[in-house]
Amino acid sequence: MRLAKLAAIATWGLLAAFLGGAPALAQADYPSRLITLIVPFAAGGPTDLVARIIADNMSRTLGQQIIIENVIGGGGTTAATRAKRAPPDGYTIIMGHMGTHAAAVALYPKLAYDPVTDFAPVGMVAGMPVIILAKRSIPANDLREFIAFAKSYSGTLTMAHAGVGSVSHVTCLLLNSIIGAKPRMVAFQGTGPAMNALVAGKVDYMCDQIVSVVPRARDGSIRTYAISTPERSPALPDTPTAREGGLPEFQASAWNALFAPRGTPPAIIDKLNAALSKALDDATVRKDLRDLGGEIPAPEARSPAALADLVKREVARWTPIIRRMNSAD
Repeated sequence: MRLAKLAAIATWGLLAAFLGGAPALAQADYPSRLITLIVPFAAGGPTDLVARIIADNMSRTLGQQIIIENVIGGGGTTAATRAKRAPPDGYTIIMGHMGTHAAAVALYPKLAYDPVTDFAPVGMVAGMPVIILAKRSIPANDLREFIAFAKSYSGTLTMAHAGVGSVSHVTCLLLNSIIGAKPRMVAFQGTGPAMNALVAGKVDYMCDQIVSVVPRARDGSIRTYAISTPERSPALPDTPTAREGGLPEFQASAWNALFAPRGTPPAIIDKLNAALSKALDDATVRKDLRDLGGEIPAPEARSPAALADLVKREVARWTPIIRRMNSAD
């Protein structure tokens, strides 16, 4: 009888040890299956393009495919909410950005997530200058002429954006507040569809990340008036800065970064961060991002801690700006 009890105790002990070590084993084997990278906007938009460039390289490093899932709606907040609720096992991550993880706090009073506390930061992917652009037929040759035109036709112009809280929406709200324009706003499910409408002449102007602007600017299908960073971009050297165009207040750089659900084990975050950093050091990835106008973060700016600090700073920056703009309306 005593031997039977000892055998039972030993069996339960081995089982407990196995179960207790299961999470550690799972982390050591990560990833053992494909990873889903949620993109908060439609395919073809700037966030989607950046995600695909990075995912391809990271897949090779991790030895598992990273598939892109475009989840549209709510200016990216639908996707962020879904990512927040995903199991914290490293198999669902999200390409967040300035809209989903900063501006949304002020724009959505009932936001279903907290960008600061509900996610485990993985790392910064790329900074994205914002461009003021318009359809080809707008009769304005530079930023000053565009501002005069926008003021004169304020009530009839249409402004495209990718949804309330998106980068295109927030940055153009800033532009409108500075120049005193009150256009009719037209929302699309992503900046890709918004850009297509602009090229087709169905809307008058918009603000967009440089990633999706470059090919359209180069083929002459749109007008670009200014870039929102202190210096011109090598990708669009003929597009002046907002300061050069007489609008120094328009300063905004969008950013894209990887996040996992809160509670994702640090060991998994470290593996994802290492794969991301390796991708950002790859010559082909760097060329692809720079050709699109992207700004690649320095190594010290890629850590989870650096991204966590950035999110806090961006929430603190955009919340009063957006509330002030909304109260002015």
